[in-house]
Amino acid sequence: MGLCGLVADATSVTDDVGTLRAVVVGYACHATCLGDYQINGDCPGYAQETIEKTHPGAIALFVQGCGADTNPLPRRTVELAVRLGQTIAAAVEEVLGQRMTPLTGPLKTAYECLPVAFQTPPSREELEARLKDKNVYRRNHARYLLDIMDRDGKLPSSYPYPIQVWQFGPKLKLIALAGETVVDYSLRLKAQYGWDTTWVAGFCNDILAYIPSVRVLKEGGYEGGEAMIYFGRPAPFTEAVEETIVEKTAELVKRTAATPAR
Repeated sequence: MGLCGLVADATSVTDDVGTLRAVVVGYACHATCLGDYQINGDCPGYAQETIEKTHPGAIALFVQGCGADTNPLPRRTVELAVRLGQTIAAAVEEVLGQRMTPLTGPLKTAYECLPVAFQTPPSREELEARLKDKNVYRRNHARYLLDIMDRDGKLPSSYPYPIQVWQFGPKLKLIALAGETVVDYSLRLKAQYGWDTTWVAGFCNDILAYIPSVRVLKEGGYEGGEAMIYFGRPAPFTEAVEETIVEKTAELVKRTAATPAR
């Protein structure tokens, strides 16, 4: 495993004779260099392409980091997507050229879902009023929630949020968080469990909504609550969202803790 400035995390897989077989790279940024609807791997895809050209026979894999509140700038052209991908690949090469920490077993894993609470949802009267809103997305969202109320008699008060932890021996802990997680989660969990031994990934197992920290939630805006309309959620999360996720992560980290060497 190696760490380097631009690249949040990177690790490699070699065979018994030292031949590089795979590279796994993580980067905490939205893959939104491009803004069209063409099929394209964006900057992560160009990073993988560059890595695989440099290392024939090796497979490059990409893991999305907690970059829900981070966009690449400048952007909106293929050339910029290629350039950022090549920059990520160059950072990977820097890591591969350094002394990397060997990873050993045993592999311990844990997975659990926990309820993450929503704020008070709008009433039926509020939703019916929104059916006349000029914004088509707000109208569609209101209709969707009214259909849920008609079917279930109420709107959901929480969402089952999945968290997963993989512990690779004593040297690497992978924390996989669901949804479009903002960078605060990665910074907080790495500071808590070790900057050089903790890998925090977002967008894992379920893309339910943006997952704001308390800071982002209080700031409001798109990631803080407005985006919930596009995910079909009844309301933003409560301010307990960050502590709820961090506390459950701590339980899973404890459950998968590496056994101290004797």
